[in-house]
Amino acid sequence: MHIGVCRIDLALFASHSLKDKRRILRSVVERVQSRFNVAIAEVDHNDSWKVATIGICCVTNDSSHANEMLSRVVQYVQGCREDAVVAGYNVEMLSGM
Repeated sequence: MHIGVCRIDLALFASHSLKDKRRILRSVVERVQSRFNVAIAEVDHNDSWKVATIGICCVTNDSSHANEMLSRVVQYVQGCREDAVVAGYNVEMLSGM
């Protein structure tokens, strides 16, 4: 079993309040969940309305498949919304569980 974990840092230039941030993140999370079979949630910067960090996880029997899936998710998030810009991301694989 292989677990792929991705952390994506987003810059939210159009956000002017926590309410705006929640609206933007809800849209990103719902779009990713409807398109990919992954778990996704906001994991950091909960009180900041200009930045957000989302965590994405997938479980598979092949590490290359997990890496490919997370790469496609990152590409999708990059083009998902103009007001949520990917500032950086990190992908890790946990194997041998």
